[in-house]
Amino acid sequence: VQLQASGGGLVPAGGSLRLSCAASGRTVSVWRMGWFRRFPGEEREFVADMSVRGGGATYADSVKGRFTISMDNGKNTLYLQMNRLKPGDTAVYSCAARFFGRDDYESWGRGTELTVSS
Repeated sequence: VQLQASGGGLVPAGGSLRLSCAASGRTVSVWRMGWFRRFPGEEREFVADMSVRGGGATYADSVKGRFTISMDNGKNTLYLQMNRLKPGDTAVYSCAARFFGRDDYESWGRGTELTVSS
């Protein structure tokens, strides 16, 4: 499965932005898809994920109530709607796929950078 994230940019604090992740290849084998982010000099952290068949969304506490993950199966595209952005959300955001029968995310897309200005 190939993943391509897009939609990052420069946003003022309090603003909104939507990230997209287009999936291609053997997507029928994907169970869940998610968003992760990496702060400069730090490890990657979980942001949100969901079942590709809808439902089962989970969120990191730091984004709960502000970010919404969704999926358009017709377009094989995962979204992350981010509202009330904070400077602390500044990071490189990546999407990932987890396959049936696997314990972890194994397919990763190149990240897209978000900068939230104060």
